[in-house]
Amino acid sequence: MTDTVTPAVNPSSDMSRLLLLPEWSAELATRSGLRFHVRSAAPDDEPALADFFAHVTPEDLRFRFLSAVRKPGHDLLSPLVNLDHTQTENLLAFDADTGTLIATAMIAADPSLDRAEVAIATRSDYKRRGVGWTLLAHVADYARERGIKVIESIESRDHRETIGLEQEMGFEARSYEGDATLVRLSKRLDEDA
Repeated sequence: MTDTVTPAVNPSSDMSRLLLLPEWSAELATRSGLRFHVRSAAPDDEPALADFFAHVTPEDLRFRFLSAVRKPGHDLLSPLVNLDHTQTENLLAFDADTGTLIATAMIAADPSLDRAEVAIATRSDYKRRGVGWTLLAHVADYARERGIKVIESIESRDHRETIGLEQEMGFEARSYEGDATLVRLSKRLDEDA
């Protein structure tokens, strides 16, 4: 009998990326025909996310982080790549032709995995091409498969385009308790199957 040795996996290596929820890696296409690859974020994606957010408008940065952010630093980026892959997941979307990081979709569930909040940002030069819609549909499928019953987003009332997109996808809008500048959008997934 011989001993089997399992090599150590460096968490920032390409091999570790392959181990992170490969079932949620996907090749997707928007209604406009844009093709992109989605996979889970890994710790070595922090520089790519920093570059990605450098290509997001200041207004969209404010919508994503719900505060004035000029350039996300390590304190904001680290939680987007150092995930538990149980309650939190960040799905990254890469243009299939260029490899450019074009969108990010963070999902954070409560401990019971009944509810989860989602936050999506799209690179400015890829907006209005169906990336947000397609990625949000993928996130809803991910959440449904995990047994999450409700997904929701917290949006600035000024973010009319995203609020409209989410309502078109079946999200219901309600006032956000304690802050009149925000709106909570929720969608039940257990009624959606």
